Amino acid sequence: MAVVTVSGEPGCRIEETARLAARRLGFELFTERALRRLIEEEFGPERLLPDRAFPHLLTSVLARLAHEHHLVASIPGAEFLLRDFDAVLRVWIGAAETHRVGALMLEHRLERPEALELLAKLESDLKEDRRRKFGRARVPPHLFDLVLNAGTTEPEAMAELIATAAEQRSLAQRGLLPAPVEAHLQFQVRLQLARYRIAPPGNVRLAAKPFVHPSEEIFANLLDFYRIAWEYEPRSFPLEWDDNGRVREAFTPDFYLPEFDLYVELTTLKQALVTKKNRKIRRLRELYPGINIQVFYEKDFQNLIFKYGLAERPVAV
Repeated sequence: MAVVTVSGEPGCRIEETARLAARRLGFELFTERALRRLIEEEFGPERLLPDRAFPHLLTSVLARLAHEHHLVASIPGAEFLLRDFDAVLRVWIGAAETHRVGALMLEHRLERPEALELLAKLESDLKEDRRRKFGRARVPPHLFDLVLNAGTTEPEAMAELIATAAEQRSLAQRGLLPAPVEAHLQFQVRLQLARYRIAPPGNVRLAAKPFVHPSEEIFANLLDFYRIAWEYEPRSFPLEWDDNGRVREAFTPDFYLPEFDLYVELTTLKQALVTKKNRKIRRLRELYPGINIQVFYEKDFQNLIFKYGLAERPVAV
């Protein structure tokens, strides 16, 4: 996988430079317009998606495309992503204000006061957009591998410098993103998106009723990712009856997996409450020996979600 991210200050002809660099390298150009279209196709209208989900949506799209092509991504904020991959070149383009104002005057046929006003708005919008989506309005210089000055270098020359830097690092020789790596990335991303109630593309599903505990929603999204059919609390099993035959105590497993004829119970409770639940499960097995049930205790569940990088802290009540 080779990805070149190109971002910078408004008025620096960033997309033009990215397009020329992609042509020079033989990579696919990936722009904000293309990103918005793909996000809407896969996840729904962007205006309905929470801002903080944007990095995960962008990572998902980038990973899928990087499995098929080497990319030049002209998207603000892309430099924050794919930090663990070596075959990524991050480029920043800037220039003095006078140069950027002049570029906007030519591009939009504006007088200088109007261009100054437009530049101020573009800068403000860009900072606010970064703050909302990535949690920081400014980008520290150390995030970039190559910094270019649009005030002294034309887009063609900047594209040549980008291509040279990419070639010196042998990015194109790294190969495309392997399918297992993409699948692992997509799995992590979709578990993160579960926090925002965004379902994986191609398998949109809403729960029939709200989950009682966040761990249940996490587990449901895990099943969705692997395309395992599930039902949430589909059946209650009577465990005790009074003298009149009325049910006095029952047990309702969290999930039923019809393809495996298996019930699943998630026990992420405090230890003081686990004993009572264990008693119910033992009673269930005594009364219904034909029922298959698998119990995930807190440690089992924590190991599962930490394995896939979802939880930042233990899920407990």
